[in-house]
This record gives sequence, structure tokens and C-alpha cells, in this order.
Amino acid sequence: QLLLVESGGGLVQPGGSLRLSCAASGFTLENYAIGWFRRAPGKEREGVSCISSSENSTRYVDSVKGRFTISRDNAKVYLQMNSLKPEDTGVYYCAAENHVQATCVMIRNLYDYWGQGTQVTVSS
Repeated sequence: QLLLVESGGGLVQPGGSLRLSCAASGFTLENYAIGWFRRAPGKEREGVSCISSSENSTRYVDSVKGRFTISRDNAKVYLQMNSLKPEDTGVYYCAAENHVQATCVMIRNLYDYWGQGTQVTVSS
């Protein structure tokens, strides 16, 4: 069974930092572009960031540019989140796809495998 597992969520004060991790079970992330998506309370799931499989091309939604950094190693994909704001609150999901080569896109329907999500709450 092919699974993705997120970790690293939690409660943090505004201005704080968290580092999310995404690991795979049953397959290797090496050949997949990985996206991070989030669902804020009462809102649709939106793309936050993605990283391509081989060329380390990255993208960010405008609201997190300069604050979030996506990276990967052989085993995991990470989302470093700094200067967190209350509007960053939500459930964060990682997802994997291998349809788009050399780059990545934050289109939900392209992603084949999803994790269960990890809660991020930014509140004082």
C-alpha cells in the first residue's frame, strides 16, 4: 500500500516556526513531485508549495513567499514555515505526483497520493 505520512504540526504563537515533514511508505519519493496543500477552516484546500522530482524547481502561493521554504532529501520532503500567521492555520497535506516532469504545479487533481494531514494552529 502506498502511503504518505505528514508530521511536525502543532500549536505555535504568531511569529513562530514549524517544520513539517512528509515521508513515504511503500514507495520512494525520488521520482515524484511533492506538493503541500492546506485546508483552512471553512475554506477549500489550496496549494501552498511544491517541489519537482529531479530539478528542485519550487513554487509557492503568494501568501507564503518569503516565509515558507520547501526542500527534499532522499527520504523526505520538508516545509519550513517561519513568521507564521493566524491565517496559516489549517490542516496541511502532502501529496505526490509523477505526471509533470522537470517542474511542479499546485493542481490538486494531478496528485495521486495523499497523506492524512497534520494540524497547524497559529494562535496566541
